[in-house]
Amino acid sequence: MPLIKSISGIRGTVGGQEGTNLSLLDIVKFTAAYASLIKPSCLKCKNIKIVIGRDARPSGLMIKKLVIGTLLNQGISVIDLDLATTPTVEMLVIKHQAQGGIIITASHNPQGWNALKFLNQQGEFLTVQAGQTILKLAEASQFDSAPENKLGIYSSDLKAQDFHLQEILKLKLVKPQPIRKKKFKIVVDGINSVGGLVIPQLLGALGVTNIIKLNCSATGQFAHSPEPLDKNLTAIKKLVLQEKADLGIVVDPDVDRLAFIDEQGNMFGEEYTLVAVADYILKNKIPQPYHKKTVSNLSSSRALSDIAQRHGGSYQASAVGELHVVQKMKDIKAVIGGEGNGGVIYPQLHYGRDALVGVALFLSYLATTKRTMSQLKQDLPQYFMVKDKMILPTQINLKQLFNKIQQDYPQEKINRLDGLKIDWSDSWVHLRASNTEAILRIYSEASSQNLARKKIREIKKKILAYIK
Repeated sequence: MPLIKSISGIRGTVGGQEGTNLSLLDIVKFTAAYASLIKPSCLKCKNIKIVIGRDARPSGLMIKKLVIGTLLNQGISVIDLDLATTPTVEMLVIKHQAQGGIIITASHNPQGWNALKFLNQQGEFLTVQAGQTILKLAEASQFDSAPENKLGIYSSDLKAQDFHLQEILKLKLVKPQPIRKKKFKIVVDGINSVGGLVIPQLLGALGVTNIIKLNCSATGQFAHSPEPLDKNLTAIKKLVLQEKADLGIVVDPDVDRLAFIDEQGNMFGEEYTLVAVADYILKNKIPQPYHKKTVSNLSSSRALSDIAQRHGGSYQASAVGELHVVQKMKDIKAVIGGEGNGGVIYPQLHYGRDALVGVALFLSYLATTKRTMSQLKQDLPQYFMVKDKMILPTQINLKQLFNKIQQDYPQEKINRLDGLKIDWSDSWVHLRASNTEAILRIYSEASSQNLARKKIREIKKKILAYIK
């Protein structure tokens, strides 16, 4: 597989040759480039610190050692969290007043993949400009090692997860007492990564005592495809029914995406994770300095906009990517936001997708109603989404392709903020190049599953006609 380089970091299959896979040299080169970005911005710092964490993939320990050794060699100190969720690393950058962070995780990518994700001193993903600088520095590959008396200092913080959970429990809208009274029976699928450790710990802290664990050993040997999609969750759906549980909780390997299974063994819908949490947040008093505003990316469900309007609030869309969602949320002081892939961003905790705070807020919502999960879902706006993709010839000019398709829809609402989005009154289609794979993503949402599929077929037919 080719090495995928982007403004947020690098990812690829582990091993192989430099520049074609996630090789030893690429790991060292991009870590050193990140160090070269950080150092000039902190010339007066007595001790530049970077926080490091990883998911449970077998390659993670090896990559972590390479990253730590490279940073120490560059005169940068390291705070090693070892196994830690992505949102935990983000929060610990802030706690330790570090100058940045590196998360070693390929998120939803399959076994055999890994990645380096780079954070700034706010514990957020790098700006486009900073990411482009790293790419240029890595390409130049001109790095000076620090002398022995100026090497970085290694330390660890193995209580990082405890800090994260304590901060969640302090949130006003997190309600451990009602959750405890409900005596929920919950199945957890941690896909044998860090979520298998921390989600049960969080549930225990919230007062849940009846926890059934599935794939909760942090071996990194994924029991199924790691993306929390309906087709990958057969085992937990069966177990929820078998155990007569109230719900099931599913996370991806680095715990920034969250999906639920309802008491009937049905997928709640990863798009509806954010929608349900937003419904709960917007029903309550909005604290300063936030406003009754919501944000998600262009590929996310229209249901969030409907929910915001239901509560007298408003909605704005951003380009796809956590960086873009966060920036838009900051611009308009949104009280809740995220991405439709199960990513909840709750700025009262921190600006990052966080499945842990998503679980706490969702259970608080469920515990303070008299409804089951399936009943709660019925109260939300009902849409159906289809997610598809195409591998296109490398010589295809996507901008020209999108221009041609746009011309076929002169009467519809068009958005070119990120790829091409076509809006009808009862549906939409969004086309864009993936940030993490060499594919064209094609998403559609409509008032019925059949209509969403029909829109996908219509667009794919046009694409094939144009590229021929």
